[in-house]
Amino acid sequence: MGLRIALLAFAVGSIAAGPVLADEMSDLKTYCKADIERLCKNSPLDQIKSCLKKHEKEMSVGCAQALKKLKG
Repeated sequence: MGLRIALLAFAVGSIAAGPVLADEMSDLKTYCKADIERLCKNSPLDQIKSCLKKHEKEMSVGCAQALKKLKG
């Protein structure tokens, strides 16, 4: 699953508006790993961010904060 998380970082970075800082991507990988596995494990990589958005009320606080940072 490490590869999936690495690819997630690329996918989210590619679709996020504006430049994504390395520390924000690190936060996303750190705080959202379990949420991605639990809520979005069957989602295509290019749809992970939208999947997380759909499950905002179910995700951990840390992941929600990391995702919010990506929104700008």
